[in-house]
Amino acid sequence: MDGGLILLVFLALLFAWALNRVRRALRLGPVGYVGVVVVFVIVMLAIWGQTLRG
Repeated sequence: MDGGLILLVFLALLFAWALNRVRRALRLGPVGYVGVVVVFVIVMLAIWGQTLRG
């Protein structure tokens, strides 16, 4: 497995944990939660694509 991909998976898990805590603190609804996750996935894929071209 690619080291960068392992790092992205780790960052995704860390982000999910942090987002869960923030969601509880801010009382985000499901729509806001899904929006943040979608934006995160798009950004991570863009970063991963840049490292592949790199």
